[in-house]
Amino acid sequence: MKKLDREFYNRDSVLVARELLGKVLVHEWEGQRIAAKIVEAEAYMGVEDKAAHSYGGKRTPRVEVMYGDPGFAYMFLIYGMYWCFNVVTREKGIPQAVLIRAAEPLEGIQLMAQKRFEKEYEQLSKSQHKGLINGPGKLCMALSLDRSVNGIDLCGDQVYFEEGTDENFNIIATKRVGIDYAEEAKDYLWRFCIEGSE
Repeated sequence: MKKLDREFYNRDSVLVARELLGKVLVHEWEGQRIAAKIVEAEAYMGVEDKAAHSYGGKRTPRVEVMYGDPGFAYMFLIYGMYWCFNVVTREKGIPQAVLIRAAEPLEGIQLMAQKRFEKEYEQLSKSQHKGLINGPGKLCMALSLDRSVNGIDLCGDQVYFEEGTDENFNIIATKRVGIDYAEEAKDYLWRFCIEGSE
């Protein structure tokens, strides 16, 4: 499948978030290929978005990668223990990003099961199957995405996105999750999901 190029990412976060649905996130990890189809993503619109880490032009070493070129990975930690994987969008100096929230496993599924539950995939319960990569922290754990990929070029050969199949699906737009502090921004419909995905 064709890899997404820099121009794909060099656009508005809301547009990129919608269009990342159905695309395939790949991590070439220790000689293995781990891949998953994106089914949920959230847009963060930078300086004017009260839910964004770069709101108001905030610029710290942690968020510096968001101010760089589009198509790079921005990793952050939640609850002091779970990594979240984000895609930097827009041109240099405009700190927008898309949080990848959930995916469906495609390749390297045994490895994902080991990383998440220390079990073989066949040993997982129904709820563990469903919960394998259905949240940002779970996805990062299963795909071995952590601080080491912060700032990595998503147009390179280690972590990247590929075009998905040309399937048709409906997109649902809803409120973003876990940002109750963000005043009116908590109500923006900038979280996008593939309808009917488990």
